[in-house]
Amino acid sequence: MIYKANTGQDIYGAPIGIVVMDCLIPYPPGTPGNARTFDHPVIYEVVRGATMENLIYDPKPDLVDRFIDAGKRLVQQGAKTVIGNCGFMVLFQREMAAALPVPVFMSSLLQLPLIRHGMKPEQSIGIISSTGASLTPRHMEIACWGGHVPVTIRGLEDKPAFKAAIHDQVGSLDFPAVEAEVVETALAIQAAHPATGAILLECTDLPPYAEAVQNATGLPVYDITSMIAWGLAGAERKHFSHKGYESNEAHHRA
Repeated sequence: MIYKANTGQDIYGAPIGIVVMDCLIPYPPGTPGNARTFDHPVIYEVVRGATMENLIYDPKPDLVDRFIDAGKRLVQQGAKTVIGNCGFMVLFQREMAAALPVPVFMSSLLQLPLIRHGMKPEQSIGIISSTGASLTPRHMEIACWGGHVPVTIRGLEDKPAFKAAIHDQVGSLDFPAVEAEVVETALAIQAAHPATGAILLECTDLPPYAEAVQNATGLPVYDITSMIAWGLAGAERKHFSHKGYESNEAHHRA
């Protein structure tokens, strides 16, 4: 086996590159911002200036060039797929995908059409968002490629523990309190809309609570980690061993 160096590449063996927003938010295991979430290597690029204000509350279109530059740096370092670390990064999905030579999945919202295909016609998808009021028709149009997917959106911006950790960025996160708020929100969606067939967690800070949501609602739950797993499956295929199969076939022929 001969290994070769690539000019400009300093890191090897990380198939997933993650674009991170500029914030002061703790990332417990389960979030894509915590490398211990994954059983495969990941690399990161922070987009300075992509704050809660400029990315979520009052999106700045001129951030797109910074996102593209971050994606290009990840690709240069060997990333085979580029992922966004905030659901609202879907705003830059089309530009990023057009600019980069690898698959790009900037938001968990991109799973909406696929989830819809697995549901009954009368069912809808419950979306739990960091900021329900900021999730606009434009975000949904990009995520669904212009198609329509029936959804119910609930935000966490008024939940005290979540607001303190994510919106106010106090620098700490009360895990049990946030988990209770997320589960409460999921149950509220289910109670108000009994035809809810699945839950999608828009916010990338929410995967640590996905299991609790599933246990409480009994529904399939999707988030950015399921998006990453799907992207990785296509970018770096698993080898299926034939060891033992040929010998068994030879034994049967004999």
